Amino acid sequence: MDPYKVLVVDDEEDLCEILQFNLETEGYQVDVAYSAEEALRKDISQYNLLLLDVMMGEISGFKMARMLNEDPKTTNIPIIFLTAKDTENDRLTGFNIGADDYISKPFSIREVLARVRAVLRRIETASEQSDKEELRHEGLIMNVNNKKVTLDGKEVSFTKKEFEILKLFLENKNRVFTREEILSRVWSNDVVVLDRTIDVNITRLRKKIKHYGKQIVTRLGYGYCFEG
Repeated sequence: MDPYKVLVVDDEEDLCEILQFNLETEGYQVDVAYSAEEALRKDISQYNLLLLDVMMGEISGFKMARMLNEDPKTTNIPIIFLTAKDTENDRLTGFNIGADDYISKPFSIREVLARVRAVLRRIETASEQSDKEELRHEGLIMNVNNKKVTLDGKEVSFTKKEFEILKLFLENKNRVFTREEILSRVWSNDVVVLDRTIDVNITRLRKKIKHYGKQIVTRLGYGYCFEG
């Protein structure tokens, strides 16, 4: 198996060098960029994971992540935010964009390496467990292998988390999932995610699947269910 390719994007050159050295020591193939602008000039679709600083120049890490989410070629690439911003709203913003993890500075290199392994392991496991190539509900069709969703024949773009939540629902129609279950299935176990993050993602998911959004029902006191 080829080594995982990681892109580190941070305007602190010393930090980039430290991360690159340690990640390469772990066997990853690592490139660095010192700004979002520099990173966006690369072929982002070739990478298996991005380590992305939030506080950068004109294009912040959050803005870059939103740009990547809008491109079908890059929307499913895992992102770990590295940032000194650690308020509840900042973390909520990161996870609502679709981040797979959020690491606050200053951090230990061991912590970063552990979280990188956790995210890549979860992505690999999810891929191995995708034994059904296609999931559907009437005109709502999800191709698990190429990560595409079509709505009555028209392709719709989803963030990684929206895709994974919809996949969970389509694989388990009529089953009620608590917020805690959705968190454990879609986010890494060692990531702290707020309940509001689930609600925000569900709201966006309902809007994106339009008339099929009514299939996602709320069971008060219990959680969410896709009726089909």
